[in-house]
Amino acid sequence: MFTGIIEETGTVRTVRRGAVTSFIEVEAEKIFSDLHIGDSVAVNGVCLTVTEMGGGTFRADVMNETLKRSSLGSLSSGSRVNLERAMAADGRFGGHIVSGHIDGTGTITDIKRDGIAIWYTVAATPEIMRYIVEKGSIAIDGISLTVAGRTDSSFSVSVIPHTAEQTILSQKKNGDIVNLENDIIGKYVERLIGTKDASDGAESKITAQFLARHGF
Repeated sequence: MFTGIIEETGTVRTVRRGAVTSFIEVEAEKIFSDLHIGDSVAVNGVCLTVTEMGGGTFRADVMNETLKRSSLGSLSSGSRVNLERAMAADGRFGGHIVSGHIDGTGTITDIKRDGIAIWYTVAATPEIMRYIVEKGSIAIDGISLTVAGRTDSSFSVSVIPHTAEQTILSQKKNGDIVNLENDIIGKYVERLIGTKDASDGAESKITAQFLARHGF
């Protein structure tokens, strides 16, 4: 599990694609203070497992399905990436619950300044937009952000300078593809509403009306 608070940006050294599986090698600095073989690292929001490390780099295997369904497939040597190690049990929860299992990708359609803030507008598919609510959480390339506005086909976030400077958001431009992960709570609530209890086949007591009565 991750929080969406990026620890540092790293540099892709190698992306090797094979017939069945591929691997990515990333150069970093800070995360090596407590990183081991088998640990999870979110690379642009995608949860990967460290398989080799040394010399200031780590390597992770990447399934071809992951390359197809995320922006990792467009990375090449020299690409900058957001990095976050899995959250420690005694750590501060500064962002929101991020699984590292992205729901899909979106396309940046507009970038504009508003005082010190930078607004990013991202177009996404209906399958992703259905879970996006104003003032809710969204992870863009693994960065925990708050939705400031939405339409039927896009949403916007307002980013402070520190976040832009400490992540790869500062390098983004119109037309760039980004990884998106919806707030996991909304997906679980939707799945539970109206489903049947596996133990006796009875309809679930959790309905939209039930949630409304209890303040949700």
